[in-house]
Amino acid sequence: MTASLTAIGVPDGLPPGVAVRDEWIPMPDGVRLHTRIWSPVTDDPVPVLLEYLPYRLDDWTAPRDSERHPWYAAHGYASVRVDIRGTGSSDGFFDDEYSEQELRDGEAVIAWLAEQPWSSGAVGMFGISWGGFNALQLAARAPAALKAIVTVCSTDDRYDNDVHYVGGAVLGIDMAAWGATMFAFNSRPPRPEVVGPSWVSRWRERLDANRPMTPVWLSHQTRDDYWRHGSASEDYADISAAVLAVGGWADPYRDAVLRLVEHVDAPVKGIVGPWSHQYPDRGLAPGPSIGFLQESLRWWDRWLRGVDTGVEQEPALRAWINDPEPPASYYAERTGRWVGATAWPSTSTEPRVLALDALRGGRDGALVVASPEETGADAGRFFPFGNATDLPPDQRAEDGRSVCFDLPVEESFDLLGNVLVDLSVTSDQPRATVTVRLCDVAPDGSSTLVTRGVLNAARRNGMDRDDPLEPGTSTVLPVRLVSTGHRFLAGHRLRLAVSTSYWPWVWPHGVAAALVVDPAASSVTLPVWHGDPAADAGIRFEDPVRSTPLAITRIEPTEPLPQRTVTHDVETGEWTLDVDPGYGGGRVYPDGLVFSEDARETYRIRSGDPTSASAASRWAIGLSQDTWAARLETTSSVTASAEAFSVVNTVRAWARDGVDAAEELVAEHTFRDEVPRESA
Repeated sequence: MTASLTAIGVPDGLPPGVAVRDEWIPMPDGVRLHTRIWSPVTDDPVPVLLEYLPYRLDDWTAPRDSERHPWYAAHGYASVRVDIRGTGSSDGFFDDEYSEQELRDGEAVIAWLAEQPWSSGAVGMFGISWGGFNALQLAARAPAALKAIVTVCSTDDRYDNDVHYVGGAVLGIDMAAWGATMFAFNSRPPRPEVVGPSWVSRWRERLDANRPMTPVWLSHQTRDDYWRHGSASEDYADISAAVLAVGGWADPYRDAVLRLVEHVDAPVKGIVGPWSHQYPDRGLAPGPSIGFLQESLRWWDRWLRGVDTGVEQEPALRAWINDPEPPASYYAERTGRWVGATAWPSTSTEPRVLALDALRGGRDGALVVASPEETGADAGRFFPFGNATDLPPDQRAEDGRSVCFDLPVEESFDLLGNVLVDLSVTSDQPRATVTVRLCDVAPDGSSTLVTRGVLNAARRNGMDRDDPLEPGTSTVLPVRLVSTGHRFLAGHRLRLAVSTSYWPWVWPHGVAAALVVDPAASSVTLPVWHGDPAADAGIRFEDPVRSTPLAITRIEPTEPLPQRTVTHDVETGEWTLDVDPGYGGGRVYPDGLVFSEDARETYRIRSGDPTSASAASRWAIGLSQDTWAARLETTSSVTASAEAFSVVNTVRAWARDGVDAAEELVAEHTFRDEVPRESA
């Protein structure tokens, strides 16, 4: 066994019978990964649970970690949190998200955990977002010790269901912003308390090795081998571990839950609630929360201990159906109900096919869709985290910029699954992107966004292909909307809104296209849910529980800015979206660490000029204790002409090493990249 470290930044009040320690896990090449282990105080070997992330167990995820890892340890599991190579205080250098190195290291971590004398040899893996991604990816590599996973708000398709592309179109809002976030996050230093007096030189080496990822992502504009790597959807048969997949209707990754339940041959169950991009026990909007830790414990006990906990008798899919509510950017809780499906796809879902001309009130003729560039200003956040301005507001302004098809609802009905829209169009340009929104229009005219879908027309025959349109020739664009569970009430209207722009979610092509839609040759397929009595009855979850969280103190900004503003310069025609990503802000930890975090994202576009689109992010991060301090500033920007994307990233970092030491500049770098626009 490797030598233990002192665990910094952990709660004093651990559950009874739980101990915590930090260790180094050695990799085959000599790199060591920083690890925190919560375990029951016992001489008997126990099963092991792993969460494997790049987000810093010493500080950034410590509050969240403190809510669940000690809880699992109190229930008989060694619960382990590992920082990926080159992140937090782990050795080495980070190279890319879900890289081959990351996954090889993950396999080595699992093997190390299974071999420890305190381990029973059975390993489970869990995580949300990144941790859920690599849990799936490692399950697809089938290490012998990995028996089960719980993957939350993650995806099996890195190209078409992540933060880079949507429907084959460049995801402007997160291709840029998430690349900027990871550039800033990966620029943070190791903790001196962990790595020792060489922390400044180690940080300098890390900064010198760090590279922005946005240019890499932009250079792979179709679903090529870069995106196939790590995508569990390439071959679901590779997964032999039992899979519990969890998602939320306010999270962009929710389709993965349905795909996993449909395609995985190993034991698999799915849960989709009303939630945002959060663990569903944390009490963050929208609720209601569930006893997720208890639910996951049933999963671990069954597949890591062999206890019959009844999980195999649960419906294949448990899903929440949202009731219709007035549009709002924040719901503390959604009203609705749980339903179950014994299999997915379910025979209880009736595909109801309607021609779009049936949604036009008897009007005939083709329609021209040529949306203004600012369409999408009210799209809301791509990744809702439960903040006050995350969700889409009233869609009436967006509907006015789109071509709409309305269906009066004469009898109430439920949707559960993916809405499919086949648009018969003729384009005046070889490149076009179409966005379709499904809205619930109340009798007072308010329009609530239910779901949406995007398609880069060049991907209509497959995400791995580039098939430009032939101007003047009719073609069908199959637009698959992201899955939903929603109840439409009699007296409301179901609205399909079609637009050719959706900024900043979708980066516009260099030349704006106008599409002529033939409603008579276009259709929508609605997944109408009739209920599965055998699965609906008795779906219940316990109330949420967590361990006592880390006692951090929030640092409130002296001059708080609005979370989200949209402004329009009438003279220039420029629209500006200014956003605080709201990842947590400043905080003081019980061990005295002061962490500051300030970020802003700005998106601009001018009406009538698709090449005016720009996305910019700035980050300022600081960490300090009595004897040391580190701070960094990063800026990131993406612009595009009709021919190429231009990406500029800068980083400056300073350190103070010693109580009376002066601050020194550690590194200063600028990266300028040009990426040809091939098909997006």
